[in-house]
Amino acid sequence: MIRYSLRCANAHGFESWFASSESYDRQRSLSLVTCPICGTAEVEKTIMAPAVARTDKGRTRPADAESEPAPAPAAPVAMMGEGEGELRRLLRELKEHVTRNADYVGDEFADLARKMHEGELEHRSIYGEATPDEVKALREDEVEVFPLPLLPDDRN
Repeated sequence: MIRYSLRCANAHGFESWFASSESYDRQRSLSLVTCPICGTAEVEKTIMAPAVARTDKGRTRPADAESEPAPAPAAPVAMMGEGEGELRRLLRELKEHVTRNADYVGDEFADLARKMHEGELEHRSIYGEATPDEVKALREDEVEVFPLPLLPDDRN
């Protein structure tokens, strides 16, 4: 796999992985490589430092090398563009709105949602837990259910 640093005609920078340089060339020629921010297929590779495997592992360093200062840590790299950051912010706001304004019902979500849909219970905003099979059954019965967004930050 090869990671290329790319830039679109609108100066948006981003990175992408390709199986080989030929794979990148082929995908670019078919306009399959597009900017994740603006969608343009006018994309070019930018200059980047190659990752080179070390061959001196296990060897001792020369005495004069010990006095050299340690290299500065690499600068942080953004793996998403401005558009993705804005989307994540909006999804986070949506999730916070639901959890602030709806009742958490835990494992009873599927049963309560079905009862509200069938008119057995008064409609109210709820959220909770449901198995994939429960969600599938609710959707087949035209009960409107939507998953709350799970963002990468939520997993850490």
